[in-house]
Amino acid sequence: MLRRDLLRTGLAMGAGTALGAPHAARAQGAARTLRFVPQADAAILDPTITTGLVNRNHGFMIFDTLYGIDEQGSTQPQMVEGHSIEQDGRLVTMRLREGLRFHDGEPVRGRDVVASLRRWAHRDAFGSSLMAVVDELSAPDDRTVRWRLKSAFPMLPEALGKVGSIVAFIMPERLASADDPVPPVKALVGSGPFRFRADQHVSGSRLVYEKFDGYVPRPAGATSLLAGPKVAWFDRVEWQVMPDASTAAGALQQGEIDWWEQPIYDLLPMLKRNRDLNVEVLDPYGAIAVLRFNHIQPPFDNPAIRRAILGAVKQSDYMIAVAGEDKSLWKDGIGFFAPGGAMANAEGMAALNGSRSIAESKKALQEAGYKGERVVLMAPSDFPSIKAMSEVTADLFRRLDINIDYQLMDWGSMLTRMANRNAPDKGGYSLFCTYSAGVTHLNPSAHNFLRGSGDKATFGWASSPELEALRDAWFTAPDAAAQRAIGIKAQRQAFIDVPYVPLGLFYQPTAYRKELRGMLKGLPLFWNVHRA
Repeated sequence: MLRRDLLRTGLAMGAGTALGAPHAARAQGAARTLRFVPQADAAILDPTITTGLVNRNHGFMIFDTLYGIDEQGSTQPQMVEGHSIEQDGRLVTMRLREGLRFHDGEPVRGRDVVASLRRWAHRDAFGSSLMAVVDELSAPDDRTVRWRLKSAFPMLPEALGKVGSIVAFIMPERLASADDPVPPVKALVGSGPFRFRADQHVSGSRLVYEKFDGYVPRPAGATSLLAGPKVAWFDRVEWQVMPDASTAAGALQQGEIDWWEQPIYDLLPMLKRNRDLNVEVLDPYGAIAVLRFNHIQPPFDNPAIRRAILGAVKQSDYMIAVAGEDKSLWKDGIGFFAPGGAMANAEGMAALNGSRSIAESKKALQEAGYKGERVVLMAPSDFPSIKAMSEVTADLFRRLDINIDYQLMDWGSMLTRMANRNAPDKGGYSLFCTYSAGVTHLNPSAHNFLRGSGDKATFGWASSPELEALRDAWFTAPDAAAQRAIGIKAQRQAFIDVPYVPLGLFYQPTAYRKELRGMLKGLPLFWNVHRA
C-alpha cells in the first residue's frame, strides 16, 4: 500500500530551537495567547466562496450565525432570541438579540442579515433550496427578519445553523454582495467572539485573531458545538501554518504551540507517549474522502467513463494510505451517505464492495469510449491526508492505463484552481481528491457533492436532474420512512451518475497541551477553551 514517508529526523528532541523563540518570550503573555497549527493555510480568506473546511473554521473565528447546532444535532437560537411561525409555516419572523455589534462598532441590523443570507444562498446547496421557496425575505426594522414562503420549510433553522462548509455567516450589508458569481468580500468584518487582524496576516505563515470585547454571548444555556454562550477566554489566537510535520510535532512537544489540529498518523504513537499532551478525536462523524470529477470537461463528462472507475477503487487502499493499518481510525464500505445516519443504505454498494478488477475496469473504460485523453489530477503538496489520497489515485489510474498528469501544488493554489472551468490545457483540471465533514453526508440537505445542479453545483459541476428531483422530494417528504425511501433511490441514481467516488471515512485525531481545558467536540472552535 502507498504510505506517507515517516518523518523521523529531529522529532525526539523537538523543533524548539528551529523556531528560535526564547523561552522567556514564550512565557510572557502565554496565558493570554493560544497558538494553533491548522490543517493548512486559509489561503482564501472569504469562507463563503470556497468549500475548504479550514476556511470554514477560519470563518467561525470571525462571524456569527443566526442559529447553531449542538453536539446532539439539535439546532438552537444563536444571534436570534427566537422566532415565530404563522400561516401554516409560510410566515416566519425572527427577532435578533439585543446588543449585537460588528467589529467596526456598528450594530447588527436586520438588513445586514438579509444581505448576508442572499449572498450565502448563491453559493450553498442548502441555501439555494431554501431560497427556492422564498417569496420575500425582508427586514421590517433593525431587529426583525421576516420570511414569507411559498410553502413551509421546516428545516429553516437547520439551514441557517449548518456546520458544514459554506456557512450562513452574517456580515455588514455593505460587504454582502449577492452578485453571481459571488465576489470575495473586501474586508472580514463579523460579529463573532474574535476579530481578524488583517494587518498582522502573513499569507502562508500566520493568521491572527483578537478577542472582540464588544461580543455579547448568549445569556444562558450550555456551550455545545455551535450552540450556547460563546465565551472567549484568550485575548489572542495565532494560527501558525506549519506544513512540515516534524516542525509542528517538535513545537507542540516543546510548548511553543498549544494545539496541532491534524497531526499525521505516523506520529500519533509518539505524541500519545508525551505526558504533557492529549490526543483525541473531536469529530464523532469523521471525514469522508472523495474523488471528484470535472463533469464539464472530457473525458469525465461521460458518465460511462466515471462508472468504469468504480470497479477498480478499493476504499481500504485509500484509508490505509491516509490513516494507517489501525481500523479504529477509518471505515470502508462507505456509500453516498454517512454510516450511522438514517439515509445510509446498501443500495448499489456492490459497485464498491464487490471484487476489484483492474482488467475489467480497463475493458469498461475502452467500451465507454476512453481514447487515452490526458487527465489532469491536481493535488496539494502541503496537505498530507489529501496528498495521500491523490497518490493512491495516481497509482490506480496508471494501472488502468489512463494518461494521468499528476500536478502537485500548494493547497491555496489548488483551492483557487478548483473554480477554473476551462479545459486542462487552459488552466483547468480533470479531477481532484478532497474530503467533506461526515456530518454533511448524513442526508441530502447539506450534501454539496451529491448535488446535480450543473453550473450551480460545487466545484466539478455535476449535472443530474434525477438527483435534484429526489433532493427536492426529500425536503417535502411527510415522514422519516418516506425520506429513507428517497435516500435509497438517491444512492441508486448516484451509482448511475457518479457525481463523485466515495473513498472511505477516517477519523482525524487532534493533539493539544494538557493545560488546555474546555475543548469542544465537532471541529476546532476557540471559544470555551481556556488554560488551566
